[in-house]
Amino acid sequence: MSASTRAVGERIRVLVAKPGLDGHDVGAKVVCRALADAGMEPIYSGLRQSPLAIAEAAERNRVHVVGLSILSGAHLTLCRKVADELRKRGLADLLWIVGGNVRAADRAALEEIGVHGVFPTGTRFEDIVAFIRERVGHAEEQPT
Repeated sequence: MSASTRAVGERIRVLVAKPGLDGHDVGAKVVCRALADAGMEPIYSGLRQSPLAIAEAAERNRVHVVGLSILSGAHLTLCRKVADELRKRGLADLLWIVGGNVRAADRAALEEIGVHGVFPTGTRFEDIVAFIRERVGHAEEQPT
């Protein structure tokens, strides 16, 4: 069974993590609220998470999506390390997204690392939700 397989009717679980030394998490918390409002189950890991801790949280919580919020500019280095940790646990097939201060020029490098979607600061929440639903979810995820 794929790590991202989801049973019909099961809420989409999204780990929202803040890797590295970035101490700004307001945006990550607001994204969590938007995911919850969309009927998903966000799991916020807190500030200053190591790549190991992020992969362990993804495995422990049996998430369908890993979302990294990175404002420090260290997204390439951090994503490489997270990718390694996810692979070690057989979680390389999880849907993986990154948001924050990400230069457009870095998008291709992130995709090569394994990131499926990049959402720069200012992205509409509806776009993030739609991206996740297209790949993991179905219409039953709509809030009632």
